[in-house]
Amino acid sequence: MKRRDFNTLLLSGLAVGATGLPNPWNDGMAYAQTEGGGLTALLTPEPPMLVLPLNQQQPTIVAGSKIYEGLLNFDFDLNPLPQLAASWEVSDDGLTYTFHLQRNVKWHDGEPFTAEDVVFSCQVMLMELHPRARGNFERCESITALDEHTVQFVLREPFAPFLKAFEAGSAPISPKHIYEGTDYANNPANDHPIGTGPFMFSEWVRGSHIHLVANPDYYIEGQPGLTEIYFRIVPDAASRSVAMESGEAQMSCWNDVEMFDVERLASLPHLTKTSQGYEFFSPLLWYEPNLRKEPFNDLRFRKAMMHLLDKSFIVERIMFGQAKAAVGPLCSTTPFFEPELPVYDTDVDQAKALLDEMGLTPDANGTRVSINFLVVPAGEMWTRLAEYFRQAMAAAGIEVTLVSTDMAGWGQAVSNWDFDMTNNLLYQNADPALGVARSYISTNIRQGVLFTNTEGYENPEVDRLFAEAAVAIDPAERQRLYSEVQQILVAELPVLWMAEQQYPTLYDSRLTDVIVTGTGVNGNFATARYA
Repeated sequence: MKRRDFNTLLLSGLAVGATGLPNPWNDGMAYAQTEGGGLTALLTPEPPMLVLPLNQQQPTIVAGSKIYEGLLNFDFDLNPLPQLAASWEVSDDGLTYTFHLQRNVKWHDGEPFTAEDVVFSCQVMLMELHPRARGNFERCESITALDEHTVQFVLREPFAPFLKAFEAGSAPISPKHIYEGTDYANNPANDHPIGTGPFMFSEWVRGSHIHLVANPDYYIEGQPGLTEIYFRIVPDAASRSVAMESGEAQMSCWNDVEMFDVERLASLPHLTKTSQGYEFFSPLLWYEPNLRKEPFNDLRFRKAMMHLLDKSFIVERIMFGQAKAAVGPLCSTTPFFEPELPVYDTDVDQAKALLDEMGLTPDANGTRVSINFLVVPAGEMWTRLAEYFRQAMAAAGIEVTLVSTDMAGWGQAVSNWDFDMTNNLLYQNADPALGVARSYISTNIRQGVLFTNTEGYENPEVDRLFAEAAVAIDPAERQRLYSEVQQILVAELPVLWMAEQQYPTLYDSRLTDVIVTGTGVNGNFATARYA
């Protein structure tokens, strides 16, 4: 029996006999799962915190985006939609952006939301904390509150994707009266986050669940449509699948459910599957070396690793078809993607030749070099990616030791450059200037800040091309610049790109208006309700 068939049979058996098994949900809590009530959603892994300005890891955004909001959201075609901004204008010269804020918005502690909160968030707090926002808002000549409900951003030079910098994960707006002049990381409010969103923080039982309740003072009449949301932390993948099959949970997203089990669950009559809602992010997965260390600082070693990896194996056997092989630093769904790029075929002999050229010859045990691999602690898919990497490297005598940690430990190690190899997956955020450049420009090598240029890559020509493309107005000129930078990056391999992720979202078929924008499950769920 094939492993895929065995896993399917195993999970089917678990579901049929669920009532006779220890139930990880039987902890005395009345989780939301009734019509007209609330939603129980899976969340994998447990986030380190819920404060979006302080942490942009995937599970933090999924839960935190119901509490915090940005000025804008985006439809499936990436056109801007109102959120905290009711309307906006852009000057003809592309330098001045004026946002007119929603009226009668309150923070969850009852204080009024004003333009001063936007100025503080974008000019001060996010500039210090957020790896993407800093690169966007440092382009501003000024950020000014014209009155209580109007904010004006004036750029030093045009920046074509500037409007796309304002979704909740990229620029979450925080309360000035809570954070101004404080130690952000140790502010007591971090344990009880305060936003403007349709849901308010109620409780977090570590290892069990995060409970959000409907905001009774939300500024849009009739929203939210749900009374509460429970985000359940269930470490075991089989138990997560059982929860979706039995109806104990009404939603899974990203890699909550094992890829091999997606289609089986999607075929159940009470569940609906959609791949919409990931358009804004276009997540790209790669293996990341620390270029500050030997032998990773030698291009020949990076090429050898690339020749040892089989992207089709990853797509078909680890992602079970829920992905597409990547060819470079841009996803094919991202504007300015260049399809004509060099390809590194899987070729063990070529890899060995490169290692020989480096002087990394096998010892008596056949080992050329030993390296450590920091495993992403975000579920079984990531464990398999690490195990596959170890197996693939062994074919040429590269010995890999897997190192385990928790999510907070992984983030700390990677952001402080304390690793040899790891995996990473970053959002592209609808434009290369927003989600791609940050991983490769030398000005974004920022120790202690995750999702920056953590591999330590430096190339002045790449810096120049990304800088010029960001401010170019003509789409054809932007394409030329981005095509050139993609050619350089694929030649130099700062990271080893593997897969464009095509994640599924599964949800209870009674739910309506839940995935309504290009930010999907990272949206605020204000419109979600039971039919």
